[in-house]
Amino acid sequence: MAENLIVADGSKKEKYELLFKQIAAVTDAENNTIANMANITAMIHQTFNFWWTGFYRVIGEELVLGPFQGPLACSRIAFGRGVCGTAWREQTTQIVPDVEQFPGHIACSSLSRSEIVVPVWDGDKIVAVLDIDSEQLATFDKVDQIWLERIVELLYK
Repeated sequence: MAENLIVADGSKKEKYELLFKQIAAVTDAENNTIANMANITAMIHQTFNFWWTGFYRVIGEELVLGPFQGPLACSRIAFGRGVCGTAWREQTTQIVPDVEQFPGHIACSSLSRSEIVVPVWDGDKIVAVLDIDSEQLATFDKVDQIWLERIVELLYK
């Protein structure tokens, strides 16, 4: 399926609209969450060429590295630590225009400059976060937040 991925040349919103439809089709055909996380990261990463795209799964009191695309990553993140742990603790999407300005940022890669982290809900609890890093400052905005929140909802529909 990935080789058939169509990447829109239009605006960010148009790319997300098409990507959402493609991800919905892929996840609708598969009921394994890890497989769906793997395909979602690949599809987002291929569409936008972000520096790092991946999931951290909640296991006990830590976020544990899940499926991802990009360079080596931190394996575990404590509750409330860094952008990922903060998204989990505050139960909200975190958009960080400059990671150097984020108190307690965990530098898994010195090349990461901006970040968005989206909580993944299963019912009334967070079970994972989607973490995306960019090599550019201020990459992420409300458009990313809206569409990425919609995309992660496809995991537990």
